[in-house]
Amino acid sequence: MKLCRYDDDRLGVVRGNMVHDVTEAQTQIRAAAPYAMKGDAVIAALPAWRARIEDMAGKAPGRPLASVKLLSPVARPSKRVDAPTNYKAHIDEMQARQQQPGATQTPFSPFIEKAGLFLKANSSMVGPSEGVEIRFPDRRNEHEVELCIVFGKPGSDIPREQALDHVAGYCIGLDMTARGQEDRSFRKSIDSYSVLGPWFVTADEIADPDSVPLAIFVNGEKKQESNTSMLIFDCRKLISWGSTFYTWQPGDVLFTGTPEGVSPVKPGDTMRAVVDPIGEMTIAVRGHTVSG
Repeated sequence: MKLCRYDDDRLGVVRGNMVHDVTEAQTQIRAAAPYAMKGDAVIAALPAWRARIEDMAGKAPGRPLASVKLLSPVARPSKRVDAPTNYKAHIDEMQARQQQPGATQTPFSPFIEKAGLFLKANSSMVGPSEGVEIRFPDRRNEHEVELCIVFGKPGSDIPREQALDHVAGYCIGLDMTARGQEDRSFRKSIDSYSVLGPWFVTADEIADPDSVPLAIFVNGEKKQESNTSMLIFDCRKLISWGSTFYTWQPGDVLFTGTPEGVSPVKPGDTMRAVVDPIGEMTIAVRGHTVSG
């Protein structure tokens, strides 16, 4: 099943190129959720609600996807977590960049086990229709396409062999970054610098998250192309390792890392991110508007 959030926080089931409104299910789930719960109530309730949601979608008229504004498929993650330096070819390209004259970015750790995972602000998360807003056009702002894991139930100290039991589904992720010397989490948490979408695909639709092709095009030119089979820490290891530090909560999002080919984008560019088992999303890049 493919679930999307769209327009003014509506919930839909995606079938082909149509979206079928099931917002009533979201309304009921949220109304019944305790205020103090950690994580996203809709994601947590999916096992109990899936059959009803599918039935509601079957009775709802379809609306063309092209006519809706796609938001982040996850509304309320307790955290969004990133894996840095998780493809060897990306490590190689970043190390080479460090050797260039005038390199100014933060010293680069090539070892994920030493660098650890890192957090990005939830406020940086948007859907593809909301686009990316470049706040510092004088700096190098780069795209990083990734497979994202969305958790479905709480879990801490999870054994590797049980890791995928905690996964509700997957999304395409675009981890934008402004290069510089500040802390990684600070310059990656700019508003709109975490794009999630175009919808949430339930875990049963991807047999093996460690064999998933991904790519991104900027203005029609392919920039990144790889496969999650090239991950240094595979999905199971990332889930298990991360759970020794964090308790994963329903709706938490784990960006699994980006391959080589990261390149700058600027206002006016268009990015198209593709992960075949999920689909594709198109993201417009614009300049930052200073608020009064």
